[in-house]
Amino acid sequence: MAIRNPVDLKADLPRGRRLLGIDLGTKTIGLALSDALLMGATPLSTIKRTKFTKDAEELFKVIDAREVGGLVLGLPVEMSGEEGKRAQSTRQFAANILAIRDMPLCFWDERLSTAAVERVMIEDFDMSRKKRAEKIDSHAAAFILQGVLDVIGRG
Repeated sequence: MAIRNPVDLKADLPRGRRLLGIDLGTKTIGLALSDALLMGATPLSTIKRTKFTKDAEELFKVIDAREVGGLVLGLPVEMSGEEGKRAQSTRQFAANILAIRDMPLCFWDERLSTAAVERVMIEDFDMSRKKRAEKIDSHAAAFILQGVLDVIGRG
C-alpha cells in the first residue's frame, strides 16, 4: 500500500480497525492507539529499540493484539522544513515495515511534539524527570496520532 495523505488514510482503513501512532526514536519507539471511532489517541507503550527485525516483530505483536489497521508515523522534519538524516531513516523504517506487511500508513510532522508533551507533563502534572522519561515517548506518539485524528475528523 502506498504511503497515504492523512485525509485519505481513513478511506483505506479496514472498518472497525484502529490507528497506531508511532514516535520513532533512536533508542525507543513510542506507541499510541486510537479508539475504534478514530476520535481520540491514548498513549500505549514503548518498545526498546534493538535491531529492525526484533523491533518489527514487537510492533506487529501490538498491531495484531490491538486490531490495528493503519499506522501514523511521526516524521522528524527539521525546524527549517528540510528533511534530514532522521527523516530519511524514518522513511526507510516505514518502507521496511510496508515491505513486510501491506497496510495504510501516513507520516505526520512531529516537530516540537516531544517538547509540547514534556511542557504539559511539567506544567500541568508536575511530573518528575524520571516519570517523564518513562512516559514521554508514548505520549509523544499520542500527540502525533491525535494530530492525524483531528484532520480525519474534520473531513
